[in-house]
Amino acid sequence: MIKNWQTIVECLREEIAEYGQLLNLFALQQDLIFKRKPNEVLELSTKIHAQVEVLEEKRSIRESKVRDIALAHGISPDSTLRAMVNQFDTEARPLLEALIADVNLLIHRVRRSLRLNHRLLSCMVDSHQAVIKRTQPERFNTTYSAIGRVSPGNLRSEPRFILAG
Repeated sequence: MIKNWQTIVECLREEIAEYGQLLNLFALQQDLIFKRKPNEVLELSTKIHAQVEVLEEKRSIRESKVRDIALAHGISPDSTLRAMVNQFDTEARPLLEALIADVNLLIHRVRRSLRLNHRLLSCMVDSHQAVIKRTQPERFNTTYSAIGRVSPGNLRSEPRFILAG
């Protein structure tokens, strides 16, 4: 029986807290998208990337501790925590199972929020491009990608020449 399960529980709780923080940032991003505040959305993306890095670090720490416990108890270091649950004390199993389920649920929610925000951002960009096409059609350039998809090119800017004097 594995008796030192408290460190794993603490790691899972910290990971859950970081997933919650990431979901809060995604909710804020959605709010800013709906309020049409592109500068704030851009600023928030830096915070989101930083939060993802923190989350990856927490996950890595947890995986390392699980691997260490597995090695210390003669279990394959490639075993998942879920596969090892039955090796822990009986009193710890329900807690570990609940925390693992919470992490998996949060992963699903993060992925769903990420897809939704990606679609919202894509729609925001499309609507801005439509406005530019209508208001300044002479500055808008449409090209085709290598696989034949229509892709909007960069806005054409007026040529700039520097005259040497």
